[in-house]
Amino acid sequence: MKSLLIAGLLTALSINIATADTVRMGTEGAYPPYNFINDKKEVDGFERHLGDELCKRANLTCVWVVNEWDSIIPNLLAGNYDTIIAGMSITDERDKVIDFTQAYYPPAPSFYVALDGANADLKSGVIAAQTGTIQAGHVAATGATLVEFATPDETIAAVRNGEADAVLADSDYLAPIIKESGGKLVQVGEVYLGDGIGLGVRETDTALKEKMNKAITSMKQDGSLNKLLVKWFGADVKTY
Repeated sequence: MKSLLIAGLLTALSINIATADTVRMGTEGAYPPYNFINDKKEVDGFERHLGDELCKRANLTCVWVVNEWDSIIPNLLAGNYDTIIAGMSITDERDKVIDFTQAYYPPAPSFYVALDGANADLKSGVIAAQTGTIQAGHVAATGATLVEFATPDETIAAVRNGEADAVLADSDYLAPIIKESGGKLVQVGEVYLGDGIGLGVRETDTALKEKMNKAITSMKQDGSLNKLLVKWFGADVKTY
C-alpha cells in the first residue's frame, strides 16, 4: 500500500513539473473557430495560431493538450496542463478559482438561436447551453428552464430536435451555424456577458501570467492580434 501511495505521489509530481521553456496549452478542441481538431487530427483554429505566437514571443515551446470542457478548470488545477486557452470568458466567479491574463478577445455578444418561426420564449422557455459556460449561468439567472449539455454540438441538436426552444452561446460560434442552416436556424436575441476572453492560469503561476501578458500586449501593439481576429472571425469582428 505504501509503495502504491509513493508511486502515486511521484506520478502527481511528474504531471505538475514542466520544463522551464515548455508550456502545456489546454484547450477543448471542439469550439470552432476558437479551437477545433482538423483533418490531420491536430489542434487548429484561432487559439492554436494565437497560442503558438504567444509562446514564440515568450520564448516558450507550446505543447497542446485537449481536455473536455466540463473538467477543463479542475484539470488545470490538478497540473495536467499550464494554461487554459479555450474561448473562456473572464468572469468574477472563475477568477476566484484561477487567474487570468489580460483579454486577447474583446467582449462580444452571445446569441439566442431558435428554429425559424418557433416563437421562442427566452424568459420562461427551455434554453440550451453548454455546461459550465457563462451562457448557462445567465440562463439560470433569467428564470428560464436551463438544459445543459457537455458539448456545443449537443446544444444545437437540442434545438433542432425540439428538446429546447433556443440555445445561448457565443455569437462567433453560432453565426456560421446559422448561415449553414439555410434559414432553419435564426438569431432571436443577444446579450453581452463577461469581460472578454483570456488565458486561464493557476493563481501560483505569476511568472507565466506575466510572460503571456507581455506577449499579448506586444501583439496588440504591433497589430498582429487584430490580423488574427479578422482572419478567423471576419472583418466585422471587434478589434483592439
